[in-house]
Amino acid sequence: MSMFSSFTKVAAGFLMSASIVAAAVPAIAADYTKDNPMKVALVLHGTLGDKSFFDDAAEGMKAAEADLPVSVKIIELGYDRSKWEAGLADAADSGYDVIIAGTFDMTGYITELSPQYPDVKFIDFDDTPDFSKCECKNVLGVQYTTAAAGYLAGYAAAKISKSGTLGTILGMEFPTVTDFKTGFDQGAKAANPNVNILNAVAGAFNDPAKGKEIALAQINQGADVVFPIAGGTGIGSLQAVKDSGKLAVGVDSDQATIFAGSDPAQAEVIFTSVLKKVGNSLHQALKATIDGTAPYGTRQLLGIKDNAVGIAKNQWYEKLVPADVRAEVDAIEQKIISGEIVVATDMK
Repeated sequence: MSMFSSFTKVAAGFLMSASIVAAAVPAIAADYTKDNPMKVALVLHGTLGDKSFFDDAAEGMKAAEADLPVSVKIIELGYDRSKWEAGLADAADSGYDVIIAGTFDMTGYITELSPQYPDVKFIDFDDTPDFSKCECKNVLGVQYTTAAAGYLAGYAAAKISKSGTLGTILGMEFPTVTDFKTGFDQGAKAANPNVNILNAVAGAFNDPAKGKEIALAQINQGADVVFPIAGGTGIGSLQAVKDSGKLAVGVDSDQATIFAGSDPAQAEVIFTSVLKKVGNSLHQALKATIDGTAPYGTRQLLGIKDNAVGIAKNQWYEKLVPADVRAEVDAIEQKIISGEIVVATDMK
């Protein structure tokens, strides 16, 4: 279909006015049941199989279907940017109660669509509209302060590094990505003030070959721990680390656990992952939507206190990180939660 019908364009102003009026009325929980589930679409501007961000969101949907009265359709739009806007509009026009999409790439489309579909709720994860500039009363922005979790991983990385040189690889430079590195760098320097931290920007989230090339260059410069914050691009970085016998920090999901079944050798070099618990946060957002308590029309900024971010403390973490360092990391985590340690963040 075309993105907006003629009727929609003409009616947009009326619908926006209706949305404003409706927003003044307290939310009432809908009577959803397993026989009458809330219909949800998770719209991915990419594909499943990234072993990171999108896969974690999909896992959250599986958990939601297991214990909530929801029915979820996952729509993979692929990496052709020209299809994203129309794909999201098709979903909005298809009778779903809730549309979930994420990152800055999709926020503009959500901002434009949401006033024209006032009966549809939109969850914008890992980004948020500017609510002061749009009629987005039916949008919930969900963002994460990953710096605190990055701090923990950076501290551990600097402690276990033998060379004193770490590498970080960004997919692109914007706050939801750089926030990982801001905390990572701060934590690494707390552990070792003389640590050398290399950094590179890949310019893409879906270029594993580029990620591998960058990681190999950093390893050749002495890095023995590499932290790719680059989605699918980072998969190539992890391969380079495995091939070189170095160590890595995973991102978004518990990547060692994800690789354990298909590539145990890859899992063995990922000593922890900085977790942005997208799936968990989306699961909770759907539960709050059903309960009528989700604060649509606002942004939620979730962090380590909300169990929305953290680090993976799995079997590889226990194997590769000495017990005394793990104890230090646990103590630091509690100091961050209490406010005794303040971690810089790019998320405002």
